[in-house]
This record gives sequence, structure tokens and C-alpha cells, in this order.
Amino acid sequence: MPTPHERPRYRRVADELRRRILSGAIPPGSILPSESALMADFGVARGTVREAVGLLRNEGLVVTEMGRGTYARPVLPVRRLGSDRYRRELEQVRSGELGTSFTADQQIGWSDYRLDREFREVPADRATAELFDVAPGTMLLERRFVFRSQGVPQQMSTSCLLLDMVVDTPVADPDREPWPGGNTAQLHSLGITGVRERVRSRMPVREETEALRIPGGVPVVTITRQTYAGEQVVEVATDIVIPADRVELDYWIDLT
Repeated sequence: MPTPHERPRYRRVADELRRRILSGAIPPGSILPSESALMADFGVARGTVREAVGLLRNEGLVVTEMGRGTYARPVLPVRRLGSDRYRRELEQVRSGELGTSFTADQQIGWSDYRLDREFREVPADRATAELFDVAPGTMLLERRFVFRSQGVPQQMSTSCLLLDMVVDTPVADPDREPWPGGNTAQLHSLGITGVRERVRSRMPVREETEALRIPGGVPVVTITRQTYAGEQVVEVATDIVIPADRVELDYWIDLT
């Protein structure tokens, strides 16, 4: 039994493995030594090794896959979320450039960008209706997206549009996705004037964990977005979901 001031053995093993991972001694993507090798290395029992690895798994530092073993989690590209990203999409509309704020943030070309999508017509629930300032039950076009960079799922979102504004238009055609200039380009013709976003963090639900391949212990950043044309809300993204270790919030606050 450890003394009151001594860390449990599994935490000491985890501390050393964490140090090796963070220092690069165990490079990203590398398989960790076997349980037997770790038992011999640290002079501990198998249960102690499993507790240590489980702790690192909960911290998101290692991933365990059936048939492959446990490995140091690869370093994934980080998406910068800046207040200028929608303005960049408008510039892409004007220039005719093939791209979106997502491709710019991921630093990938159009050919490396993939978008899984599912469109359906749904009545607005109470929460979404409040964001639109319409009556519950108002018909919406709901669009669910999974954004992929070089084949890796990086972000998912649920975006809603007022159905009577977009029915029978190209915006309602899933075959037109991905759309150069993204959401901003689609809504440009409506005279959009601004975007409001609210950001929070939480732990992912099972669907998000599976779709975005999120390891244990990693939270997600979620964004609720309202796109305005004057005083009218013309689009609502009820849940933009990005793993927290793949996103950086970058914004400027003008005090002049």
C-alpha cells in the first residue's frame, strides 16, 4: 500500500508513459510496448499496467483498437475558428475560387475536401423555432453534414433553413454539395448581413464519437450559429461539433 504522500503505482506508470508520449520518445501513432514489456519495465503487475493505460486513454493520449493494440494518438490538424472566416468565404464568392472557410482552415485543396450530407424536411421544434423567431412547427429544410479533410472526419453540423425560402432552389439540392464558398456563398443572394455564434463545450454523445472517431476523454466544442439578413434569421446551425483537440478559437476584440 502506498504511503499517504506516495502516488499509487499505476499513476506513476502513467506519469512516465505520459512523459514519453509528450516528449516524443513514443512518437504519435507508435504502438505502446506490450503489457508484458511494461510489467517488466516498471516492475508492476498486469492490473497496474492496465489501470495506467486506461488513465492515458481517458486523457485522450492513447487509443486502443482491436487487432492493432494501444498506440499514441496521432497529431491531427487543428482548425482555426476566427471571426474573419465568413468574410473569407465572401471573398471566395467574388473571386470564383474553389474553397470554403473549412478548406482554408485545414489548408487543403478542393480535391481533398469531402462532405457527407443528409437533407430532410422537418417541423421546427421549440428550441429551433425560438432561434428563428418563428412558430414551432414551421417547416424547415434540415441539413446534416460531416466534413472530411483528406478522408478524415473533422467536424459535423446540423443546419436548418426556412423551407419556404429555399424549396425548389439549388440550395435544397444535396447533389450540389459541397458548395464553393460554403454556407456564406449559398446565402449571399439573400443579402446576409451578419452572423451570431455561441460557443460551449461538452462531452460527445455516442453518434459524435463514432462519426468523428473521438477517443475517450476528449470533449467537443459546439457552436450554435444564426445567420441574419437584416433583422431576419435565415439560417440556424443548431449544433456545429468539433473535437476540442482539433480546434482553436482565435478572435480580436476592438477596444477603440
